[in-house]
This record gives sequence, C-alpha cells and structure tokens, in this order.
Amino acid sequence: MRSSLRGALDQLDLTQFDLLIVENVGNLVCPANFKLGTHKTVLVASVPEGDDKPYKYPGAYRGVDALVVNKIDLLPYVDFRMDYFERGVQALNPGVTTFHTSCRTGEGLDAWADWLITNAKRKE
Repeated sequence: MRSSLRGALDQLDLTQFDLLIVENVGNLVCPANFKLGTHKTVLVASVPEGDDKPYKYPGAYRGVDALVVNKIDLLPYVDFRMDYFERGVQALNPGVTTFHTSCRTGEGLDAWADWLITNAKRKE
C-alpha cells in the first residue's frame, strides 16, 4: 500500500466504518497499476470518455471486481457503442459485475447501491 494512503488510514479508527471508499484519481494509465490494499476494486467509466477505453487501457479493466458505466443517459447524444465497449471489457475481465447507471435519471443506482451494501457487509 502506498505510504500516503497508509498514513491517512493510520489516523482513522477503522472500526467506526462499515464502508470506506478510496478514490484513485488520475488517468487510466498510472493509478490502475498501483494496488492500494482495498478489499474490492471498482472502475467507474463514463460514456462521454469513449467506448475505446478498455482497448487503450487494458490494465485498468483487468481484475476489477465491478464496473460502473455512468452517464448512460447521454448515449443518444455521443458516439459510444456499448456492445464494442463491453466486448473489450469481457475480453479483459470475463464476467465482471457491471452496472449501467445515470446519476441524472437514477437508472441503475439501486442495483449499484445494493452491491456496495452487500460487499461492505462481507468480511474478508
């Protein structure tokens, strides 16, 4: 685990949390290659970013436990082929749990929240 995360975690009483989300921000090249010591790894992809991301950044998609494809409400307005995107994801991570969501419309958020709750309860 990277020292910056370890230092922050050492300052928290982790027994007080049921769920702690660590956001690994940046581009899809560097952050995906650093293991942070989390129990589950989730990648949030955004429709406007393009359907080519699994092909350009395979390391980001390999081994994630869940994939959230967000902003699906924009599908009618942007050039994003869901079938092409998902073929790329499945080639890298067969059977990955995937959620199609829109924070604007609320579509898919209940299933995503259920997954989070279920996985927060599971002690590993």
